[in-house]
Amino acid sequence: MAAPILVTGGTGTLGRQVVPLLRDAGQRVRVLSRHEHPASEGVEYVTADLLANEGVERAVAGAETILHLAGGPKGDVEATRNLVRAAAEAGARHLVLISVIGADRVPVGYFRMKHGTEAAVAASDIPWTTLRAAQFHDLVLMVLRKMAKLPAVPAPRQVRLEPVDARDVAARLAELALGSPAGLVPDLPGPTVYAAPDLVRSYLGATATRRPVLPLPLPPRAGRVYREGGNLASEGVTRGARSWEDFLRERVSP
Repeated sequence: MAAPILVTGGTGTLGRQVVPLLRDAGQRVRVLSRHEHPASEGVEYVTADLLANEGVERAVAGAETILHLAGGPKGDVEATRNLVRAAAEAGARHLVLISVIGADRVPVGYFRMKHGTEAAVAASDIPWTTLRAAQFHDLVLMVLRKMAKLPAVPAPRQVRLEPVDARDVAARLAELALGSPAGLVPDLPGPTVYAAPDLVRSYLGATATRRPVLPLPLPPRAGRVYREGGNLASEGVTRGARSWEDFLRERVSP
């Protein structure tokens, strides 16, 4: 019987898109989750906590390919190190990591943390592949929903974003997981680059919400990186197909 592909974060926004693609490709899938889930056809669930380093050895046992999608607001570097140690001891042959575009350039905590996870994977003895993607449509929508509750919606003029659909990222990750280790592969941004105020206005328009948009300055160092496009993909990369506007039409209504 073929070895399962282990997917950490398999119940999250991205994982829920990746797991069916791997199943459709005929792969057995094992999902690492901090909570118990009933098994389904071709998918088993293992309860483990990467940050607490509990149950990780059992999760990686027998998995030759590991797709590391799990993440949180803190602790990602240590969690990734715990996964890498256990996977190396178990003889894993390919570790695929999702990261963020600009991880090595943007001087903001989240980007630095993702760069730390990249370093943890690259420093291991496991052959690896890392994909840097732009912010997901789902994340942008969640942030805008919260900000639109304020009397005025803050939107730094210097910030440009190229949000990408999680389905496009999932398709690329499944392809990478089924292929050979490739190191750092080309970035995956969405099809369009937007100024932050334009994204805010598009959401306000789609939801028929009346709020003023408040331009805000950024700290000098971060502001310089954003003005120079340090959070954006390089020219010539293949972009995701699904647009922010299409995503809004699917997910919100006035």
